Amino acid sequence: MYSVAETAVSGTASSAKGQPERVRPAPLGWRGVGMAGLIMVTWAGLLAFLLAFYQPDWRTPWPYLLALLQTHLYTGLFITAHDAMHGVVSPHKRLNNAIGLLTAGLFAFNWFPGMLPKHHAHHRHVATEHDPDFHNGRHPGFLPWFARFAWNYVTLGQVVLMAATYNVLKLFFPQANVIAFWMLPAILATLQLFYFGTYRPHRGEHAPDNAHKSRSQFRHHLWAFVSCYFFGYHYEHHDQPYLPWWRLWQAKG
Repeated sequence: MYSVAETAVSGTASSAKGQPERVRPAPLGWRGVGMAGLIMVTWAGLLAFLLAFYQPDWRTPWPYLLALLQTHLYTGLFITAHDAMHGVVSPHKRLNNAIGLLTAGLFAFNWFPGMLPKHHAHHRHVATEHDPDFHNGRHPGFLPWFARFAWNYVTLGQVVLMAATYNVLKLFFPQANVIAFWMLPAILATLQLFYFGTYRPHRGEHAPDNAHKSRSQFRHHLWAFVSCYFFGYHYEHHDQPYLPWWRLWQAKG
């Protein structure tokens, strides 16, 4: 689903040859906060239902589909935290950062203040030795790159908090539900974010005139949303980081 064009504009309108269409910044108002609230409330509501009330019949497809839906909502939590890193959840800095802190924490106890400088280093030094998201091997495979990525971001504190929370949750809810709808979706969402937001866009060689060392998914808005909240349009994100996830599709034309 990714274009092979190094400028990553296949299937897009363009304002200049070889460049994606520029989308003007627009006042956020409360739209970013509303989007963040919708994701958080939906994630929390579905999780509460799945842990406390749902009795899965594992012989049917429904529990697996619900686990995938919860995975998608977990991904939305992180994408919201990511938008907060760029200051595009709320124009009010304290509120923006508070939402970033909350959504990052809900996603497996990620620490927003620790992730913030690393993400901006990724944007400033993309695909170089100073990029914390980049594997320094010439042609790294998925697993070695993911292992390095996890080493850079996962902390011992996160592991301890996840283990402690798991042991508390299973005292009150069925263990199978805790694993299937709380633990596994967080792991799957981590893989999803890495695959669509780091590995696919940045792997391999890039043309010298590719300023952001990024590829982009072909234009398909439904798939782009389902796969990773439009972050398959990755060149466009690096080119226009002022666009929140829910406006990123506009840069694709």
